[in-house]
Amino acid sequence: MRVSFFTLLALVFTTLFVATGCTEKNGSSSSDTLSTDTLPTDTVDSISRMVAETAMPRTADELFDDFFFNFAASKKVQLSRTLFPLKMEKFGKASVIEKNKWKTEHFFMKQGYYTLIFNNKRSLSIMKDTAVNEVTVEHIAMTRGTVKQWHFIRNNGLWNLSDIRMITLKQHGDSEFLSFYQKFVSDTKFQQESLSETVTFTGPDPEDDFSTMTGEILPEQWPMFAPWLPSETIYNIVYSSPTHKSSKKETNVRFFLIRGIANGLQTDLTFVKNGGRWKLKKITT
Repeated sequence: MRVSFFTLLALVFTTLFVATGCTEKNGSSSSDTLSTDTLPTDTVDSISRMVAETAMPRTADELFDDFFFNFAASKKVQLSRTLFPLKMEKFGKASVIEKNKWKTEHFFMKQGYYTLIFNNKRSLSIMKDTAVNEVTVEHIAMTRGTVKQWHFIRNNGLWNLSDIRMITLKQHGDSEFLSFYQKFVSDTKFQQESLSETVTFTGPDPEDDFSTMTGEILPEQWPMFAPWLPSETIYNIVYSSPTHKSSKKETNVRFFLIRGIANGLQTDLTFVKNGGRWKLKKITT
């Protein structure tokens, strides 16, 4: 039975947290909420050592998630699965990175969460599609207005890092929505104005730990239900697959998913563009 990248990573995090007694700064358990805290360097180093001591299984290349767990955690894997000299384009200026100049990149392992942004429902299952042969991992620094993209390709059944590109946020293919999101999470007045007349909310039932509740909340009730949302840095994963093509007719919708690694929690937000304005329509926690 295959254990996915994020399931395995969550198990590793849990093992380390139990062993070290690590808890969140606000005193709540890491299983209770998506955390804004970063992981200690020694924790990431411990994960890297555990991965380095275990050979990457052959089946890891079937799904990008399985491969990426090993790639993000292991310097050895990064050196063997990067196409050196690596092509690098920084704001239009081309260069290369030689193998002896490579610096290990742990991506979102330190921050403990990542995001997924889709513009149609069919793409929500793309992570489990073995036909995926191109993936871009993005570091979106919203406050600086820059995006760093690591482009991975699969040739002859093996995933490799193909090239790196740095662009401005305005050059991003989804810059309009990302600019909206940046203002949505940083401006409380704008956030309030960017809610639909009613927002469908699905979340834990406060009276039953094993049940969820669904209802509609009004804009004036938003402060009581508003979840934590990343406001400065986003690590996003973009999957490309011949069986999951984006539909131009559905570009007025964005499914914005925030996934916690250590606790396995997820927050899903659905934004709809109507009359030229993006508005939050639905949230699931």
